Amino acid sequence: MVPEKQKLEKGRGGTMEGLPHNRGRLPAEPYGQWEEEAKGLIEEEMMRRDIRYKQLSRMLEKLGIYESPDQLNRKINRKRFSAAFLIACLRAMGVETIALHQFTPGQNKEG
Repeated sequence: MVPEKQKLEKGRGGTMEGLPHNRGRLPAEPYGQWEEEAKGLIEEEMMRRDIRYKQLSRMLEKLGIYESPDQLNRKINRKRFSAAFLIACLRAMGVETIALHQFTPGQNKEG
């Protein structure tokens, strides 16, 4: 029998035997509400400043971030981005402050 550490090291070139196979996304809750709020922050600033994805792409390039307008659109709409990406987008658009409104758990849930 191979110890767990050796299994992981051995598996680096191919399959990783010791790791769970279902390592995809985390469950929607409790992060779903925060992902929606982060998406809203970007979209709100884009609307406020009349910025399109093509313009945002060019603005991010000035910060050394190279993503096409289509990539940005998909990333933002899927709500799959890091806090660093959120801050980069806001900085690129010239946002200096943001208002985080009081959040009540469940306020974004339908029904």
